[in-house]
Amino acid sequence: MGIRNLADPAAVRLALEEFDELGRTAFLEKYGYGRSREYMLRDSATGQLYDSKAIVGAAYGYAFPEHGPLGFDSFSGGEATVQKLLSDLGFDVVRVGQDWSREEVEATVRDYFQMLALESKQAPYNKSDHNAKLRATLKIRSKGAVELKHQNISAVLDQIGLPYIKGYKPRQNLQDLLRQVVLEYVQTHGTQVESVLDNLEAQTLPADQLFKGVLVEPPIVEALQSSATKSRLPRKFDYAARDERNRRLGHSGEGWVIGFEQRRLVEEQRPDLAPRVDWLSDRLGDGTGYDILSFEASELARFIEVKTTNGGPLTPFMITRNEKEFSDEAGDTFCLYRVFEFATAPKLFILRGSITNNLQLEPIDYRARLKTIRS
Repeated sequence: MGIRNLADPAAVRLALEEFDELGRTAFLEKYGYGRSREYMLRDSATGQLYDSKAIVGAAYGYAFPEHGPLGFDSFSGGEATVQKLLSDLGFDVVRVGQDWSREEVEATVRDYFQMLALESKQAPYNKSDHNAKLRATLKIRSKGAVELKHQNISAVLDQIGLPYIKGYKPRQNLQDLLRQVVLEYVQTHGTQVESVLDNLEAQTLPADQLFKGVLVEPPIVEALQSSATKSRLPRKFDYAARDERNRRLGHSGEGWVIGFEQRRLVEEQRPDLAPRVDWLSDRLGDGTGYDILSFEASELARFIEVKTTNGGPLTPFMITRNEKEFSDEAGDTFCLYRVFEFATAPKLFILRGSITNNLQLEPIDYRARLKTIRS
């Protein structure tokens, strides 16, 4: 007896159902197989990929329960054995591990920007549905591979200062081809990109003012992957500058932080300090180097500068020279509150101390005057 005796497609379908029920890791552990490196069985309806050799081994157990499933060392995989068997039984077997083609990358980038456009309008959409539909056209890409590609696209957008889909945290180690295609898409679909920015900019009210669970740790940033190409986008695409110019968003964010601070002081058993929280930028205007004067539970001053965005936690933001210099002077009494995802699910993290110690600063403008001519 061997896999050549496996002639019932129903047994293979039972193995596929068990794979779906257990998940890939548990299925492979149960039957003692490693992950397929070259050939995968592909569900033509959903695009789901399955480890072909493990499926055959498990299917044998369903077809011949008296013998049980075949172990990984009971037969060889490959084009001449497992692939031929499954193909003869009417299943689609594909070769994986190949670099993504330009056509695959372009389709994935288009899909990503479709989701980003919907998200910017706060329109509902389902990432899993998008993933499945995309895999139906990509043929040899798994769900995880598509998710990683979407995270890679987020990394490119983050590098060039554009917003990205919140559910796809930027991941580096990406194809040069992918970076090239994303930049081409941004350059050739300027109206769509500008519309995304306009939609995000129009959202200036917080989605939540209960302040429960909104304080999070600062995100861990992956090392940036160097790029031979320095992209210079039109100024209208400068998302950080748009946030800075959006006075309604900045004002709403500061007002939200006032409420957060008052609640924090009450919870720290200092309700007497809550009414003393002073919104200086609202009362006096900008120029002091910080927006809000608050307090520690010990009554020590806490000088707060608020930066608000509807983007994710890694969205870049603008810092003025005055804010930087004040943070250097104030030391640990200075706190930068980064408020993000403001219009959908506001959260914040706090960077305490000098801005120079906490942030990577990139000079983007210069004050220019004519050089003095020396005689």
